[in-house]
Amino acid sequence: MKQRLIRPGRLVAIFCVIGVLLAFYGVVLYKLQIVEGSAVGLDESVSYTARYPVNAVRGNIYDRNGTLLVSSEVSYDLMLSRAEILRSGDPNGALLGIIQTAEEFGLDYTDTFPLTFVGPYEFNAAMTTAQKDWLARYFEYFKLSEDMSGSDFFIWMKDHYNIPYTTPLNDARKIMGVRWELEMRVIVPTLSDYVFARGVEGDVISAMLERGWAGVYAVASSKRVYHTTSAAHIIGYLGAIGEDEVEKYKELGYPLNAIVGKSGVEAALEEYLHGVDGEMTVTTNSHGAVIASETTSEPKAGDNVFLTIDIDLQATAEEALATTIAEINDTREEGEDLAEGGAIAVIKVDTGELLAGASCPGFDISTLNETISSLNSDPLRPLFNRLTQGQYEPGSTFKMVTSLAGLQTGVINPNTTITDQGKFTKYEGYQPVCWIYPYGTHGTLDVVGALENSCNYFYYVIGDRMGLDAIEDTAVLFGLGEKTGIEISESPGILGDADYKREVLGEDWYAADTLLTAIGQGYNRFTPLQIANYTATIANGGTNYRVRLVDEITSHDYSQVFMKSRPEVRSVIQDEETGYLGLIRRGMRAVARTGTASSMFSTYSIPVAAKTGTVQSDNTRINNGVFVCYAPADDPQIAIAVAVEKGGSGSAIMSAARHVLDYYFASREDVPEKTYSEGLLLP
Repeated sequence: MKQRLIRPGRLVAIFCVIGVLLAFYGVVLYKLQIVEGSAVGLDESVSYTARYPVNAVRGNIYDRNGTLLVSSEVSYDLMLSRAEILRSGDPNGALLGIIQTAEEFGLDYTDTFPLTFVGPYEFNAAMTTAQKDWLARYFEYFKLSEDMSGSDFFIWMKDHYNIPYTTPLNDARKIMGVRWELEMRVIVPTLSDYVFARGVEGDVISAMLERGWAGVYAVASSKRVYHTTSAAHIIGYLGAIGEDEVEKYKELGYPLNAIVGKSGVEAALEEYLHGVDGEMTVTTNSHGAVIASETTSEPKAGDNVFLTIDIDLQATAEEALATTIAEINDTREEGEDLAEGGAIAVIKVDTGELLAGASCPGFDISTLNETISSLNSDPLRPLFNRLTQGQYEPGSTFKMVTSLAGLQTGVINPNTTITDQGKFTKYEGYQPVCWIYPYGTHGTLDVVGALENSCNYFYYVIGDRMGLDAIEDTAVLFGLGEKTGIEISESPGILGDADYKREVLGEDWYAADTLLTAIGQGYNRFTPLQIANYTATIANGGTNYRVRLVDEITSHDYSQVFMKSRPEVRSVIQDEETGYLGLIRRGMRAVARTGTASSMFSTYSIPVAAKTGTVQSDNTRINNGVFVCYAPADDPQIAIAVAVEKGGSGSAIMSAARHVLDYYFASREDVPEKTYSEGLLLP
């Protein structure tokens, strides 16, 4: 049998065919098992699980009458996961899709990247402090030159994040803005997680998730709803955890992306209002798309807070203060300084409760996110709470302190009289005058008459006789120069004694300083709230209460009362035997009847006790005005203090207090329905 031979050429051809077939089937198998498998099978077999907090619904805030001031409604925050977006294989495409979906629904998203949104791309001129800090850290992290221009930085960012050059420039700017936000959380680990958008509606959430963008997930949250436009400084506002707050809130178990109280009651009672966050588990596939989510622990809603303020009285106080300032400015000549702002405090004299507290100019909490940049740059500082943080010289409203100090030290007694000489000439180098001099003098006065006429000369004499220590010790009895104890942030004010002058100004104390202090013109600085509480202490006979703003705290369902506030006495001025405070009250009553406040209150239907104050300054600006009062003078219920920067005088601003008294007593049944006349005996 003849042997058949396979030629080498055929053998090569056979192997080529076999190789082609193997390659073909290899491609088919790869497509079926790998490419298509990743679309149908691998998503189910490869997954990633992460746990995220579910924000608790924040507690409500009410006024003393149960009027709802602030509540919360359930909303959603859109979060982005950097790891999942990078794992998707096309992070830039995913981010552009997310951004375009947000724009499609008109959704505002977080982009603090400090480059302009349109070309030429330059650094924002009005960069915030935080943006400057982040930019410096970013440059340091990537070893970039601090002299790099905005346009060069834009080009560097495109290369760094591999953004295709075919991408429209404005789209590239949007992509790098979000990538910047994500990258900063790596560069600065203490920053809170990146929240792409807050308070997102359900239809937007659905669209985002349905389109399967990598790294997008929604977390249940809550949104503050404001039912009043008043009391913004008292209520306060919310914000992200700052770098200086990280350790504090980590110890409390807060996630770094939590929204917390930043001022007012929202900050002071954060731990009550916040509640306890829950947790949800999010499962994503290999492309970063969410395939499952489950709430693994339910959040616990925050507690409810009831305040001592009456929101209608609060609104009246705010309107009265703003109107008074506007009316003052309407009378100013062109080029003359305008009244810039001020505060008014209304305190219940027998409990220390704050019934109303206004700071002007104010702001609208409900639009704060949109207006905060302009508010921060406003020279009048509308976010600054002048009620508890503003520090003002008391002017002649301090003369009640000097009067009591003189009486308690024995420098004067109820029958002591001093003749006003117009000019105090004891010291050759400093000879201050009474405010009425050289147009006249006040004649011979006792302490009641000195208060009624606000006679500076009288107080120069007794201040010089008893010295600074007696005056300052008496001021402390009234709680001046100390925090009032109110729950929100406050300044302690300043007791400007010799130590203060030496430490702050590096100067010695002179007799002239004591004379000025005696009439309220020295270095003392007090908050309007302190001045109101001092007035309340005079009105109630010497009991200095801690000022209270929080009346009650309950569970979210109102079933439990966690705290019920009660009057808290801080100190008592013993006056039963001497009756010195009674003399001072008589003097204040005379101020309203025939003295410097008589134009406003001499024929008022309710008896009022008052004191005006004009804080003198140099000739370059207009004086500040301070005014205090309480009413009814014969049975005190409320005490009021008003302070207005460049208000001119205490007499010029007392109409604000009059409006508050009008509202407060308009419908009260416990006020006698009678008209008080000049013939009544002084209380």
